[in-house]
Amino acid sequence: TPDQAKAIDEVITDLKSPHPMDRVICGDVGFGKTEVAVRAAFVAAAAGRQVALLVPTTLLVQQHTESFQDRFADTPYQVAGLSRFQTPKEQRLVEAQKLLGKSIQFKDLGLLIIDEEHRFGVRQKERFKALRAEVDILNLTATPIPRTLSLAVSGLRDLSIIATPPQRRMAVKTFVRTWDALLIKEACQREFSRGGQVYVIHNRVSSIDKTARELGELLPDASIRVAHGQLPERDLERIMVDFTHQRFNLLVCSTIVESGIDVPSANTIIIDRADHLGLAQLHQLRGRVGRS
Repeated sequence: TPDQAKAIDEVITDLKSPHPMDRVICGDVGFGKTEVAVRAAFVAAAAGRQVALLVPTTLLVQQHTESFQDRFADTPYQVAGLSRFQTPKEQRLVEAQKLLGKSIQFKDLGLLIIDEEHRFGVRQKERFKALRAEVDILNLTATPIPRTLSLAVSGLRDLSIIATPPQRRMAVKTFVRTWDALLIKEACQREFSRGGQVYVIHNRVSSIDKTARELGELLPDASIRVAHGQLPERDLERIMVDFTHQRFNLLVCSTIVESGIDVPSANTIIIDRADHLGLAQLHQLRGRVGRS
């Protein structure tokens, strides 16, 4: 889109400037902020600098690692991921430690990309501040926190806005209803009939398995799995990979999927007790569907 092209031009200009970049890319979920990050990373790597991409969840580390490896496959640049999904041996193979750990030692860090800054705490943000004087920083956000927005509006941080949806993208329809088993059944069957997948967000781990059993009784033909942050890392990783590859069609999960998980064939999301979630969370969750 023109907005996206303009944002890419602004970022590349900043990267070539002698002054450190501190830019915020603000755009709705699924509007192409990651594409800006991929191109910025390429420009920085081509200049011989290291690039670090900081994301708020382990699932997103896995997904971004795969997509960046795919995009950089025909280049001389190496892409590696680091999260608690990796074994200690795999973590040692990635030369840098966790980006916000005290033991971090980059050989020549040139660009830090932060995905969803509002998901990080005060101490972590202090670490960002320490890096700002010497490293180009690119923030990607769909729901900027007021402080980030005020700094951008006042001109202390540069701001690029991607306001145009990708071509042929249909708007996501949102309905607010009381829980109704027949309505849930109809919504799921409608999605399954077009070969799609469904998320059901139930953000209470203590009762998530019960909810999955009830959905199984309601939808006997559905293939259902459960995912939440208290599962062993390898089990969680396997479930998400299987969902991405359409090996089952209904995922009952906590809000662990709220940031960045990209499953183009999943186009219906049912959020149980939406009144218990924050507006930024709901906006991110709604962004999991309608991505293709």
